[in-house]
Amino acid sequence: MSSLTDLLNSIQASEHGPTLAELLAQRPDIARRTAQRLIAKLIENGQITALGEGRARRYFGAKAPLAAGSFAKTDTLPRYIPLSADSLDILAYIDQPPEARKPVGYQRDFLDAYRPNVTWYLSDSLRRQLHKMGKTAAAEAPAGTYSRAILNRLLIDLSWASSHLEGNTYSRLDTRELIEHGKAAQGKAAVETQMILNHKTAIELLVEDIGEAQFNRYLLMNLHSALAENLLPNPSDEGRIRQHAVNIVKSVYRPLSSPSQIDAALDALLDKANQITDPFEQSFFMMVHLPYLQPFADINKRTSRLAANLPLFRANLCPMTFLDVPEQAFSRATLGVCEMTRVELLRDLYCWAYERSTQEYIAIKQDLAEPDPVRLTWRELIKQAIRAVVTQPEQDALTIIAQAVTSQVPEAERQNVQALIIEELRRLHEGVLARYGLRPSEFASWKASQTH
Repeated sequence: MSSLTDLLNSIQASEHGPTLAELLAQRPDIARRTAQRLIAKLIENGQITALGEGRARRYFGAKAPLAAGSFAKTDTLPRYIPLSADSLDILAYIDQPPEARKPVGYQRDFLDAYRPNVTWYLSDSLRRQLHKMGKTAAAEAPAGTYSRAILNRLLIDLSWASSHLEGNTYSRLDTRELIEHGKAAQGKAAVETQMILNHKTAIELLVEDIGEAQFNRYLLMNLHSALAENLLPNPSDEGRIRQHAVNIVKSVYRPLSSPSQIDAALDALLDKANQITDPFEQSFFMMVHLPYLQPFADINKRTSRLAANLPLFRANLCPMTFLDVPEQAFSRATLGVCEMTRVELLRDLYCWAYERSTQEYIAIKQDLAEPDPVRLTWRELIKQAIRAVVTQPEQDALTIIAQAVTSQVPEAERQNVQALIIEELRRLHEGVLARYGLRPSEFASWKASQTH
Protein backbone atom coordinates (compact mmCIF):
# COMPACT_ATOMS: atom_id res chain seq x y z
CA MET A 1 0.00 0.00 0.00
CA SER A 2 2.95 2.35 0.65
CA SER A 3 3.95 2.13 -3.03
CA LEU A 4 0.47 3.23 -4.03
CA THR A 5 0.63 6.19 -1.64
CA ASP A 6 4.13 7.08 -2.81
CA LEU A 7 3.00 7.23 -6.45
CA LEU A 8 -0.07 9.28 -5.58
CA ASN A 9 2.03 11.75 -3.57
CA SER A 10 4.53 12.11 -6.43
CA ILE A 11 1.76 12.80 -8.91
CA GLN A 12 0.00 15.32 -6.67
CA ALA A 13 3.28 17.12 -5.91
CA SER A 14 4.24 17.57 -9.56
CA GLU A 15 3.50 20.95 -11.12
CA HIS A 16 3.33 19.67 -14.70
CA GLY A 17 2.10 16.10 -14.27
CA PRO A 18 4.81 13.41 -14.44
CA THR A 19 5.18 10.77 -17.14
CA LEU A 20 5.66 7.12 -16.21
CA ALA A 21 9.39 7.45 -16.90
CA GLU A 22 9.63 10.44 -14.55
CA LEU A 23 7.74 8.59 -11.83
CA LEU A 24 10.03 5.57 -12.13
CA ALA A 25 13.07 7.84 -11.89
CA GLN A 26 11.67 9.31 -8.65
CA ARG A 27 10.70 5.87 -7.27
CA PRO A 28 13.40 3.42 -8.45
CA ASP A 29 12.22 0.94 -5.79
CA ILE A 30 8.96 0.38 -7.71
CA ALA A 31 9.08 -2.02 -10.67
CA ARG A 32 7.69 -0.73 -13.99
CA ARG A 33 4.84 -3.27 -14.19
CA THR A 34 3.95 -2.63 -10.57
CA ALA A 35 3.83 1.10 -11.23
CA GLN A 36 1.59 0.58 -14.27
CA ARG A 37 -0.78 -1.60 -12.22
CA LEU A 38 -0.91 0.90 -9.35
CA ILE A 39 -1.49 3.84 -11.71
CA ALA A 40 -4.38 1.97 -13.34
CA LYS A 41 -5.86 1.46 -9.87
CA LEU A 42 -5.48 5.18 -9.03
CA ILE A 43 -7.26 6.11 -12.26
CA GLU A 44 -10.02 3.57 -11.59
CA ASN A 45 -10.50 5.01 -8.10
CA GLY A 46 -10.75 8.52 -9.54
CA GLN A 47 -7.71 9.74 -7.59
CA ILE A 48 -5.73 10.74 -10.69
CA THR A 49 -6.42 11.50 -14.34
CA ALA A 50 -4.28 10.80 -17.39
CA LEU A 51 -3.66 13.04 -20.41
CA GLY A 52 -1.82 12.16 -23.61
CA GLU A 53 -0.81 8.88 -25.19
CA GLY A 54 2.20 6.57 -25.11
CA ARG A 55 5.40 7.88 -23.57
CA ALA A 56 4.01 11.44 -23.51
CA ARG A 57 1.12 10.39 -21.22
CA ARG A 58 1.06 12.48 -18.02
CA TYR A 59 -0.76 11.96 -14.75
CA PHE A 60 -2.51 14.56 -12.61
CA GLY A 61 -4.06 14.54 -9.16
CA ALA A 62 -7.84 14.60 -9.60
CA LYS A 63 -9.16 15.21 -6.09
CA ALA A 64 -6.69 17.71 -4.67
CA PRO A 65 -7.93 21.33 -4.75
CA LEU A 66 -6.52 23.25 -7.69
CA ALA A 67 -3.94 25.86 -6.77
CA ALA A 68 -2.12 28.31 -9.02
CA GLY A 69 0.34 26.36 -11.12
CA SER A 70 -1.38 22.97 -10.79
CA PHE A 71 -2.97 21.45 -13.84
CA ALA A 72 -6.39 20.12 -14.76
CA LYS A 73 -8.37 19.24 -17.82
CA THR A 74 -11.22 21.26 -19.23
CA ASP A 75 -14.24 20.46 -21.34
CA THR A 76 -13.95 23.68 -23.34
CA LEU A 77 -10.57 22.86 -24.89
CA PRO A 78 -9.06 19.52 -25.96
CA ARG A 79 -8.35 17.47 -22.86
CA TYR A 80 -4.83 16.59 -23.93
CA ILE A 81 -3.67 20.19 -23.29
CA PRO A 82 -2.95 20.51 -19.54
CA LEU A 83 -4.20 23.79 -18.12
CA SER A 84 -3.55 25.53 -14.80
CA ALA A 85 -6.30 26.76 -12.52
CA ASP A 86 -5.49 30.31 -13.66
CA SER A 87 -6.00 29.26 -17.28
CA LEU A 88 -9.36 27.72 -16.44
CA ASP A 89 -10.31 31.00 -14.79
CA ILE A 90 -9.42 32.89 -17.98
CA LEU A 91 -11.43 30.43 -20.08
CA ALA A 92 -14.46 30.82 -17.84
CA TYR A 93 -14.43 34.56 -18.54
CA ILE A 94 -13.57 34.42 -22.26
CA ASP A 95 -16.22 31.77 -22.93
CA GLN A 96 -18.98 34.14 -21.85
CA PRO A 97 -20.92 35.91 -24.63
CA PRO A 98 -19.25 39.22 -25.65
CA GLU A 99 -22.11 41.20 -24.14
CA ALA A 100 -21.28 39.71 -20.73
CA ARG A 101 -17.64 40.80 -20.92
CA LYS A 102 -16.39 44.28 -20.08
CA PRO A 103 -15.19 46.38 -23.05
CA VAL A 104 -11.55 47.32 -22.54
CA GLY A 105 -8.87 49.30 -24.37
CA TYR A 106 -5.10 48.98 -24.62
CA GLN A 107 -3.46 49.15 -21.18
CA ARG A 108 0.00 50.71 -21.58
CA ASP A 109 0.77 49.85 -17.94
CA PHE A 110 0.81 46.17 -18.93
CA LEU A 111 3.88 46.78 -21.10
CA ASP A 112 5.47 49.41 -18.86
CA ALA A 113 5.32 47.13 -15.81
CA TYR A 114 7.43 44.49 -17.55
CA ARG A 115 11.12 44.75 -16.57
CA PRO A 116 13.41 42.63 -18.79
CA ASN A 117 15.28 39.92 -16.85
CA VAL A 118 13.46 40.91 -13.65
CA THR A 119 9.86 40.19 -14.66
CA TRP A 120 9.35 36.64 -15.92
CA TYR A 121 6.26 35.37 -17.73
CA LEU A 122 7.91 31.93 -17.82
CA SER A 123 9.15 30.69 -14.45
CA ASP A 124 12.71 29.51 -13.94
CA SER A 125 11.59 25.87 -13.80
CA LEU A 126 9.56 26.26 -17.00
CA ARG A 127 12.48 27.84 -18.81
CA ARG A 128 14.78 25.02 -17.73
CA GLN A 129 12.26 22.50 -18.98
CA LEU A 130 11.92 24.26 -22.33
CA HIS A 131 15.69 24.48 -22.77
CA LYS A 132 15.99 20.77 -22.05
CA MET A 133 13.30 19.93 -24.60
CA GLY A 134 14.65 22.26 -27.28
CA LYS A 135 18.39 21.61 -27.05
CA THR A 136 20.02 20.48 -30.29
CA ALA A 137 23.43 19.18 -31.31
CA ALA A 138 24.16 22.59 -32.85
CA ALA A 139 23.88 24.43 -29.50
CA GLU A 140 27.43 25.81 -29.68
CA ALA A 141 27.45 26.44 -33.44
CA PRO A 142 27.09 29.88 -35.06
CA ALA A 143 23.64 31.46 -34.72
CA GLY A 144 21.08 29.95 -37.07
CA THR A 145 23.04 26.80 -37.90
CA TYR A 146 20.24 24.46 -36.82
CA SER A 147 17.39 26.35 -38.49
CA ARG A 148 19.31 26.41 -41.78
CA ALA A 149 20.02 22.69 -41.51
CA ILE A 150 16.32 21.83 -41.07
CA LEU A 151 15.02 24.60 -43.33
CA ASN A 152 13.22 22.36 -45.83
CA ARG A 153 11.27 20.60 -43.08
CA LEU A 154 10.72 23.84 -41.17
CA LEU A 155 9.22 25.62 -44.18
CA ILE A 156 6.56 22.94 -44.52
CA ASP A 157 5.71 22.48 -40.84
CA LEU A 158 5.58 26.12 -39.78
CA SER A 159 3.91 27.38 -42.98
CA TRP A 160 1.21 24.72 -42.73
CA ALA A 161 0.56 24.95 -38.98
CA SER A 162 0.53 28.76 -38.79
CA SER A 163 -1.75 28.98 -41.83
CA HIS A 164 -4.01 26.29 -40.37
CA LEU A 165 -4.52 28.51 -37.31
CA GLU A 166 -5.97 31.10 -39.70
CA GLY A 167 -8.50 28.65 -41.14
CA ASN A 168 -6.40 27.56 -44.12
CA THR A 169 -7.61 24.16 -45.42
CA TYR A 170 -4.39 23.06 -47.14
CA SER A 171 -3.26 19.67 -45.85
CA ARG A 172 0.32 19.10 -44.78
CA LEU A 173 0.89 17.09 -47.96
CA ASP A 174 -0.65 19.87 -50.09
CA THR A 175 1.69 22.33 -48.37
CA ARG A 176 4.70 20.16 -49.12
CA GLU A 177 3.77 19.92 -52.79
CA LEU A 178 3.36 23.70 -53.00
CA ILE A 179 6.60 24.55 -51.21
CA GLU A 180 8.82 21.89 -52.74
CA HIS A 181 7.41 21.76 -56.26
CA GLY A 182 5.38 24.94 -56.69
CA LYS A 183 2.22 22.88 -57.23
CA ALA A 184 -0.97 24.51 -55.91
CA ALA A 185 -3.62 22.17 -54.50
CA GLN A 186 -6.73 21.60 -56.59
CA GLY A 187 -9.97 23.13 -55.35
CA LYS A 188 -8.32 25.54 -52.91
CA ALA A 189 -8.92 29.28 -52.92
CA ALA A 190 -6.12 31.46 -54.23
CA VAL A 191 -5.94 33.22 -50.87
CA GLU A 192 -4.98 29.93 -49.20
CA THR A 193 -2.18 29.29 -51.68
CA GLN A 194 -0.95 32.86 -51.24
CA MET A 195 -0.97 32.49 -47.44
CA ILE A 196 1.25 29.39 -47.56
CA LEU A 197 3.71 30.97 -49.99
CA ASN A 198 3.86 34.13 -47.88
CA HIS A 199 4.78 32.07 -44.82
CA LYS A 200 7.54 30.39 -46.78
CA THR A 201 9.01 33.73 -47.85
CA ALA A 202 8.79 35.14 -44.33
CA ILE A 203 10.48 32.11 -42.75
CA GLU A 204 13.30 32.28 -45.28
CA LEU A 205 13.70 35.96 -44.48
CA LEU A 206 14.11 35.13 -40.78
CA VAL A 207 16.55 32.27 -41.35
CA GLU A 208 18.72 33.94 -43.97
CA ASP A 209 19.86 36.91 -41.85
CA ILE A 210 19.71 35.26 -38.45
CA GLY A 211 23.19 36.34 -37.36
CA GLU A 212 22.40 40.04 -37.51
CA ALA A 213 18.66 39.88 -36.87
CA GLN A 214 17.34 41.86 -33.89
CA PHE A 215 13.85 42.86 -32.95
CA ASN A 216 13.63 46.20 -34.74
CA ARG A 217 11.22 47.97 -37.04
CA TYR A 218 13.03 46.87 -40.19
CA LEU A 219 12.70 43.18 -39.31
CA LEU A 220 9.12 43.47 -38.11
CA MET A 221 7.89 45.53 -41.06
CA ASN A 222 9.52 43.23 -43.61
CA LEU A 223 8.25 40.14 -41.82
CA HIS A 224 4.73 41.55 -41.92
CA SER A 225 5.14 42.62 -45.53
CA ALA A 226 6.15 39.10 -46.54
CA LEU A 227 3.19 37.56 -44.69
CA ALA A 228 0.71 40.15 -45.96
CA GLU A 229 1.66 40.24 -49.65
CA ASN A 230 -1.47 40.20 -51.82
CA LEU A 231 -3.73 39.44 -48.84
CA LEU A 232 -4.82 42.84 -47.50
CA PRO A 233 -7.65 44.92 -49.02
CA ASN A 234 -5.31 47.92 -49.09
CA PRO A 235 -1.83 46.94 -50.34
CA SER A 236 -0.37 50.07 -48.75
CA ASP A 237 -0.97 48.44 -45.34
CA GLU A 238 1.64 45.78 -46.08
CA GLY A 239 4.66 46.25 -43.81
CA ARG A 240 3.34 49.53 -42.40
CA ILE A 241 2.05 50.65 -39.01
CA ARG A 242 -1.73 50.97 -39.25
CA GLN A 243 -3.19 54.43 -39.58
CA HIS A 244 -6.76 53.59 -38.52
CA ALA A 245 -8.77 51.87 -35.80
CA VAL A 246 -9.42 48.12 -35.96
CA ASN A 247 -11.84 45.77 -34.23
CA ILE A 248 -11.16 42.16 -33.26
CA VAL A 249 -13.91 39.72 -34.20
CA LYS A 250 -15.82 38.27 -31.22
CA SER A 251 -13.83 40.43 -28.80
CA VAL A 252 -14.62 43.39 -26.56
CA TYR A 253 -10.99 44.55 -26.77
CA ARG A 254 -10.37 47.83 -28.60
CA PRO A 255 -6.73 48.36 -29.62
CA LEU A 256 -5.10 51.76 -29.84
CA SER A 257 -6.26 53.84 -32.80
CA SER A 258 -3.76 56.72 -32.71
CA PRO A 259 -0.73 56.07 -34.97
CA SER A 260 1.52 58.13 -32.69
CA GLN A 261 0.52 56.03 -29.67
CA ILE A 262 1.03 52.82 -31.61
CA ASP A 263 4.47 54.04 -32.70
CA ALA A 264 5.50 54.88 -29.14
CA ALA A 265 4.25 51.57 -27.75
CA LEU A 266 5.97 49.61 -30.51
CA ASP A 267 9.31 51.31 -29.81
CA ALA A 268 8.97 50.46 -26.11
CA LEU A 269 7.98 46.89 -26.94
CA LEU A 270 11.00 46.33 -29.20
CA ASP A 271 13.36 47.95 -26.71
CA LYS A 272 12.22 45.63 -23.92
CA ALA A 273 12.27 42.56 -26.18
CA ASN A 274 15.90 43.13 -27.15
CA GLN A 275 16.96 43.37 -23.51
CA ILE A 276 15.57 39.93 -22.60
CA THR A 277 18.41 37.42 -22.35
CA ASP A 278 16.53 34.11 -22.25
CA PRO A 279 15.40 33.03 -25.75
CA PHE A 280 12.16 31.42 -24.54
CA GLU A 281 11.13 34.40 -22.44
CA GLN A 282 11.96 36.67 -25.38
CA SER A 283 9.96 34.44 -27.71
CA PHE A 284 6.94 34.35 -25.41
CA PHE A 285 7.13 38.11 -24.75
CA MET A 286 6.65 38.73 -28.48
CA MET A 287 3.69 36.35 -28.61
CA VAL A 288 2.08 38.25 -25.74
CA HIS A 289 2.68 41.86 -26.68
CA LEU A 290 2.63 41.96 -30.48
CA PRO A 291 -0.99 40.73 -30.89
CA TYR A 292 -1.96 42.84 -27.89
CA LEU A 293 -0.67 46.02 -29.50
CA GLN A 294 -2.07 45.12 -32.95
CA PRO A 295 0.43 47.39 -34.74
CA PHE A 296 -0.72 46.28 -38.20
CA ALA A 297 -4.06 46.49 -39.98
CA ASP A 298 -4.23 42.67 -39.96
CA ILE A 299 -1.97 39.58 -39.81
CA ASN A 300 -0.67 40.45 -36.34
CA LYS A 301 -0.93 36.93 -34.90
CA ARG A 302 0.91 35.39 -37.86
CA THR A 303 3.64 37.98 -37.48
CA SER A 304 3.93 37.21 -33.76
CA ARG A 305 4.19 33.46 -34.36
CA LEU A 306 7.10 33.88 -36.74
CA ALA A 307 8.74 36.61 -34.66
CA ALA A 308 8.54 34.28 -31.65
CA ASN A 309 10.84 31.89 -33.50
CA LEU A 310 13.66 34.38 -34.02
CA PRO A 311 15.24 33.91 -30.55
CA LEU A 312 14.95 30.13 -30.94
CA PHE A 313 16.59 30.18 -34.37
CA ARG A 314 19.37 32.38 -33.06
CA ALA A 315 20.07 30.07 -30.10
CA ASN A 316 20.01 26.92 -32.30
CA LEU A 317 17.02 25.57 -30.37
CA CYS A 318 14.22 23.50 -31.88
CA PRO A 319 11.68 25.74 -33.60
CA MET A 320 8.14 26.43 -32.41
CA THR A 321 6.08 25.12 -35.33
CA PHE A 322 2.60 25.24 -33.69
CA LEU A 323 1.86 21.76 -35.02
CA ASP A 324 -1.53 20.43 -33.87
CA VAL A 325 -2.38 23.60 -31.92
CA PRO A 326 -6.19 23.98 -32.11
CA GLU A 327 -7.33 27.32 -33.51
CA GLN A 328 -9.89 27.71 -30.70
CA ALA A 329 -7.14 27.30 -28.11
CA PHE A 330 -4.86 29.87 -29.71
CA SER A 331 -7.59 32.45 -30.24
CA ARG A 332 -8.88 32.12 -26.69
CA ALA A 333 -5.39 32.38 -25.24
CA THR A 334 -4.83 35.56 -27.24
CA LEU A 335 -8.16 36.96 -26.07
CA GLY A 336 -7.12 36.26 -22.49
CA VAL A 337 -4.17 38.60 -23.03
CA CYS A 338 -6.14 41.24 -24.91
CA GLU A 339 -9.22 41.42 -22.69
CA MET A 340 -7.69 40.57 -19.30
CA THR A 341 -3.92 41.30 -19.70
CA ARG A 342 -3.37 37.81 -18.35
CA VAL A 343 -0.81 35.44 -19.87
CA GLU A 344 -1.45 32.14 -18.07
CA LEU A 345 -3.57 30.48 -20.76
CA LEU A 346 -1.19 31.52 -23.53
CA ARG A 347 1.72 30.34 -21.37
CA ASP A 348 0.22 26.88 -20.85
CA LEU A 349 -0.53 26.60 -24.57
CA TYR A 350 2.98 27.80 -25.50
CA CYS A 351 4.63 25.18 -23.28
CA TRP A 352 2.41 22.36 -24.57
CA ALA A 353 2.86 23.47 -28.18
CA TYR A 354 6.63 23.63 -27.82
CA GLU A 355 6.79 20.11 -26.44
CA ARG A 356 4.62 18.96 -29.35
CA SER A 357 6.91 20.74 -31.81
CA THR A 358 10.09 19.21 -30.38
CA GLN A 359 8.61 15.71 -30.54
CA GLU A 360 8.40 16.11 -34.32
CA TYR A 361 12.08 17.02 -34.45
CA ILE A 362 13.52 14.35 -32.13
CA ALA A 363 14.62 12.18 -35.04
CA ILE A 364 16.13 15.19 -36.79
CA LYS A 365 17.96 16.21 -33.61
CA GLN A 366 19.42 12.72 -33.32
CA ASP A 367 20.30 12.05 -36.94
CA LEU A 368 21.07 15.50 -38.33
CA ALA A 369 24.42 15.58 -40.06
CA GLU A 370 26.79 18.41 -39.27
CA PRO A 371 26.38 21.30 -41.73
CA ASP A 372 28.95 21.26 -44.53
CA PRO A 373 31.58 23.81 -43.37
CA VAL A 374 32.47 24.73 -46.96
CA ARG A 375 28.83 25.43 -47.81
CA LEU A 376 28.44 27.45 -44.61
CA THR A 377 31.58 29.53 -45.23
CA TRP A 378 30.80 30.35 -48.85
CA ARG A 379 27.00 30.45 -48.72
CA GLU A 380 26.81 34.10 -49.86
CA LEU A 381 29.12 33.47 -52.79
CA ILE A 382 27.08 30.39 -53.75
CA LYS A 383 23.89 32.45 -53.70
CA GLN A 384 25.44 35.25 -55.76
CA ALA A 385 26.85 32.85 -58.34
CA ILE A 386 23.56 31.02 -58.83
CA ARG A 387 21.68 34.29 -59.14
CA ALA A 388 24.20 35.50 -61.73
CA VAL A 389 23.84 32.30 -63.77
CA VAL A 390 20.04 32.36 -63.81
CA THR A 391 19.69 36.08 -64.55
CA GLN A 392 22.19 35.87 -67.43
CA PRO A 393 20.92 32.88 -69.42
CA GLU A 394 22.81 34.01 -72.51
CA GLN A 395 26.16 33.59 -70.70
CA ASP A 396 27.98 30.30 -70.16
CA ALA A 397 27.18 29.07 -66.66
CA LEU A 398 30.53 27.42 -66.01
CA THR A 399 32.36 30.59 -67.00
CA ILE A 400 30.28 32.71 -64.58
CA ILE A 401 30.88 30.22 -61.77
CA ALA A 402 34.61 29.98 -62.44
CA GLN A 403 34.99 33.76 -62.45
CA ALA A 404 33.10 34.12 -59.15
CA VAL A 405 35.13 31.40 -57.46
CA THR A 406 38.48 32.62 -58.77
CA SER A 407 37.88 36.16 -57.58
CA GLN A 408 36.97 35.29 -53.99
CA VAL A 409 38.02 31.77 -52.99
CA PRO A 410 41.57 30.68 -52.06
CA GLU A 411 43.03 28.33 -54.65
CA ALA A 412 43.02 25.30 -52.35
CA GLU A 413 39.22 25.50 -51.90
CA ARG A 414 38.15 26.53 -55.39
CA GLN A 415 37.41 23.06 -56.71
CA ASN A 416 35.15 22.16 -53.77
CA VAL A 417 33.28 25.47 -53.88
CA GLN A 418 32.78 25.25 -57.64
CA ALA A 419 31.43 21.71 -57.29
CA LEU A 420 29.00 22.89 -54.59
CA ILE A 421 27.68 25.69 -56.80
CA ILE A 422 27.14 23.32 -59.72
CA GLU A 423 25.32 20.86 -57.45
CA GLU A 424 23.09 23.63 -56.07
CA LEU A 425 22.34 24.79 -59.60
CA ARG A 426 21.42 21.25 -60.63
CA ARG A 427 18.91 21.02 -57.77
CA LEU A 428 17.40 24.48 -58.33
CA HIS A 429 13.59 24.50 -58.42
CA GLU A 430 10.70 26.90 -57.80
CA GLY A 431 10.50 26.05 -54.12
CA VAL A 432 13.91 27.56 -53.30
CA LEU A 433 13.99 30.63 -55.56
CA ALA A 434 13.52 33.14 -52.73
CA ARG A 435 16.75 31.87 -51.18
CA TYR A 436 18.61 33.26 -54.17
CA GLY A 437 16.52 36.39 -54.67
CA LEU A 438 15.10 35.01 -57.92
CA ARG A 439 11.65 35.43 -59.43
CA PRO A 440 9.73 32.55 -61.05
CA SER A 441 9.84 34.38 -64.40
CA GLU A 442 13.66 34.54 -64.27
CA PHE A 443 13.84 30.85 -63.42
CA ALA A 444 11.45 30.00 -66.27
CA SER A 445 13.52 32.01 -68.79
CA TRP A 446 16.71 30.31 -67.66
CA LYS A 447 15.14 26.83 -67.85
CA ALA A 448 13.88 27.61 -71.34
CA SER A 449 17.38 28.64 -72.43
CA GLN A 450 18.74 25.27 -71.30
CA THR A 451 16.58 23.39 -73.79
CA HIS A 452 17.96 25.20 -76.85
